[in-house]
Amino acid sequence: MTAHRIFAPLVSALALSACAVGPDYVAPTPPSASSGPFLSAASPAFAPAPVQPDWWRLYNDPVLDGLVTDALAANTDVRIALARLEKARAGLRGARADRLPRTDLSASGDYGRLPASQRAPGAPREDWALDAGLSVSYEVDLFGRVSRGVEAARGDADAAAADADAVRVAVVADTTRAYADAASGAAQLAVNREIVGLLDRLLDLTGKRREAGLATTLDVSRIAALRDQRAADIPLIEAQRQAALFRLATLTGRTPDALPEIAGQRSIGLEIRQAIPVGEGATLLARRPDVRAAERRLAADTARIGVATADLYPRISLGGSGGSTGNDIGAMFGGGPLRWLLGGLISWSFPNQEAARARIAGARADSDAALAAFDGAVLNALEETETALSTYGHALERRQRLQAARDSAGAAARITRAQQREGAIDSLQLLDTERTFAEAEAALAAQDAEVARAQIDVFRALGGSWAS
Repeated sequence: MTAHRIFAPLVSALALSACAVGPDYVAPTPPSASSGPFLSAASPAFAPAPVQPDWWRLYNDPVLDGLVTDALAANTDVRIALARLEKARAGLRGARADRLPRTDLSASGDYGRLPASQRAPGAPREDWALDAGLSVSYEVDLFGRVSRGVEAARGDADAAAADADAVRVAVVADTTRAYADAASGAAQLAVNREIVGLLDRLLDLTGKRREAGLATTLDVSRIAALRDQRAADIPLIEAQRQAALFRLATLTGRTPDALPEIAGQRSIGLEIRQAIPVGEGATLLARRPDVRAAERRLAADTARIGVATADLYPRISLGGSGGSTGNDIGAMFGGGPLRWLLGGLISWSFPNQEAARARIAGARADSDAALAAFDGAVLNALEETETALSTYGHALERRQRLQAARDSAGAAARITRAQQREGAIDSLQLLDTERTFAEAEAALAAQDAEVARAQIDVFRALGGSWAS
C-alpha cells in the first residue's frame, strides 16, 4: 500500500472534522449617536462634504505641498512606523508558513575506523560513511491553532498599517503647522515693526512738540515706553519663527541649515477661506487611524483566545522521512541502502491543563482590555473632533471681532492724528489712541496665527487616509 493510499483518507477525514476553537470575531458597533452630524459643525465655517485626504492642498501653496511630500518620504517617525509595519507583515508571513509542510534536508560525511565486528568479511575497516535524508512534517490544524494564529497576525499587521497612517496624519499636521507658524511669525513681525515705526514717528513728533512747549517730558517718556514694549516683542516673535523653521527642517528629515530658503519666505498667514469639509461621525470613525488600529488589535486579541484554547486539545502531526547511507555517492544512490518512514505524532497536555486554562484567561483579559481601548478610541475621536470644530468656530468669531476692533481703532487713530496736527488735542490723547490701535493690530495678528493652528487641528482630528 502506497503512502498516498495510507494518508489521503486520514487527512481528508481530519480536514472535514476540523474546527477552529475559540470565539469568532465580530466587529464592535460604535454608539448609534456617534454616526450623525457633529454638534459643533453647525457654523457656516463647515460643510458636510466628505473630507479631502490631501487636505493641505486646500491652502493652494506649492511650497507647502513640497514640504509635505518631503515629510512623508523622509520623516524619521514615518520611517520607524513603516519599519514596524514591515515587521508585522513579516510576522504574518511567518504565521501563514505554519500552514505549509515543514521540510528538512540533512547530509553528513565521516571518515573513520570501525571494529571488525561491524564490518562485512573482507571489507576495509577504514572507510567513508556518507548519509543524506529528507524529512517532511505537517501539523493537521484540527482545532484551528494555526488558522487562529494567522488571524491574530493579520490583525497585528492591519493595526500596524493603521498606526503608520496615524503617524502620517500627525506628521502632515505638524509640518503644516510649523510652516503656518513660520508664516504667521513673519506676518506678526511685519505688524510689530510697522507699529514700532509708527511709534518712532510719534515719539519724534512729541519730542518736537516738547521743544516747542506743547508737550511735556512725561508725554515723551510714555510714548518711549510704549515703543520699547513693542520693540521688545520683536526678538521673541523672531525666536518663535526660527523655532518653527527648525522644527520644519526636522519634520522633513533635514538638518536646520539644509531647509530650502523658500520655506521661510511666506509672510502672509496660512488660512483657508472656504468652508471646511468635515463629513459626519460614521465616516470619521471609519477614517480615524487610531480607531482602526484599536479595532484591529481587538480582532487580533480575540483570535489569540482561539490559539490559547487550541492547547486544550491534542496536536496532531503527520510526517515522513527518507534517506540513504553508503561509503560513496554511487553506493548511496545506486538503489541499495535506501530507507523511508511514514508516521504520525499526537501530543496532548492532559490531564493537567491548568497552565493552558491560565493562558486562555489571560487572552480573554487582553481581549477585554482591547475592547475597552476601542471604546476609548471612539470616544476620544469624537471628543477631539468636536473640540477642534468648536475651537476653530470660536477662533473665527473672535478674529471677526478683533478685526472690527482693529478697523475702529485705525479710524480713531487717523482722526486723532488729524486733530493733533490741528492742535485740537494734546499728545496724551494721541498716545492713548495710538496705544489702542497698536494693541488691536498686534491682537489681530496673533489671532490670525491662532486661527491657522485651530484650522490645522480640525484636519488632524478628522484624520486622513493613505494606501499603506
